[in-house]
Amino acid sequence: MHRLTVRRGQSALPSAADAVRDLADQIGQDDAALALVFVGAGFDLQVVGRALREAFACPILACTTAGEIGPQGYCHGTLLGVTLSSDEIHVRTAFLPSLRDFVTHGRAEPAWAASAASDARRFALVLLDGMSMLEDQVIALLQGQCDGIPIVGGSAGDHLRFQASAVYHDGAFHTGAGVVAVVETTLPFTTFMVQHFEPTSDRLAITAATPETRCVQEIFGAPAATEYARLIGVSREALTPAVFAANPVMLRVGGHYYVRSIQRANPDDSLTFYCAIDNGLVLTLARPTGLAASLASVLASVRAQMPDLALLVGFDCVLRRLELERTASSDRLGHILSDYPFAGFSTYGEQLNGLHMNHTLTGLALGGRA
Repeated sequence: MHRLTVRRGQSALPSAADAVRDLADQIGQDDAALALVFVGAGFDLQVVGRALREAFACPILACTTAGEIGPQGYCHGTLLGVTLSSDEIHVRTAFLPSLRDFVTHGRAEPAWAASAASDARRFALVLLDGMSMLEDQVIALLQGQCDGIPIVGGSAGDHLRFQASAVYHDGAFHTGAGVVAVVETTLPFTTFMVQHFEPTSDRLAITAATPETRCVQEIFGAPAATEYARLIGVSREALTPAVFAANPVMLRVGGHYYVRSIQRANPDDSLTFYCAIDNGLVLTLARPTGLAASLASVLASVRAQMPDLALLVGFDCVLRRLELERTASSDRLGHILSDYPFAGFSTYGEQLNGLHMNHTLTGLALGGRA
């Protein structure tokens, strides 16, 4: 008998109400402990929000995406969902209506409180507005308030429009907000991260930046976009999301290198990043080590640790998706993921414990299948 029942589903119906009903038919469980729903571009969010509240009686963790990854592989404009049912799962959610206020005041939430169940462990799933530019500060605060339990999550997207991304709470989608689910369980679980870049010997120094907007004005004293283009060997006009995806930079933190990805080049020749950035930082140009090979290796290691694997929830940077599209590798990655019970979405940033990252896949593996 399974300790955990997982149902995954995906709907491509164009009508928001019809898509939610279709998804609910696929993944509905009367005793579900948690529903995860990732909403692709093109849906009326007001309709989706109301329909989700009507369709699911359990706690719901949902957000908008920059693409969905599920049973149908890498998709755009679909509704992807998962429900979990188990007597060994207990979920408490907390809504952060204003990430700005949370950063300013840092109030603790009741959901973080420890339980009296001595044999249970806890982890937290977090979804944050990917246009807030506050994820670095929020995740650092959450890590401290969650008593050091594992935290994994992603930043909501809007299909590279960079206009508005949103998270769900109580029948509606909200911008500038976040939602956290603290899960207490006796089931086996682990978090993981996939990163397929390594540092080179090429450095670049930020000599002018505006941290609150993640904007870099100068590199080595020269206009940032023009200098970055020179360093990677392309023209200023050639800077596109695909070029940024292929040529990220890395920052060394605590002896480890983490990607700091560029979101866009601005008309004033500055660069906007997906992660926190500051004046005086020395960054390193990165080179790829193999996206498919790194993913296959990490997931195989996870399965070796957890032979009763029931679900992988993944938060995958949209820049990885752009790289797949540029190299026509989406089907290859989709084939790798098809061997696993995977559900996730393309993000504007990934969270793991106290860090907000780019160009990675962070995830949760949950056992209990047998």
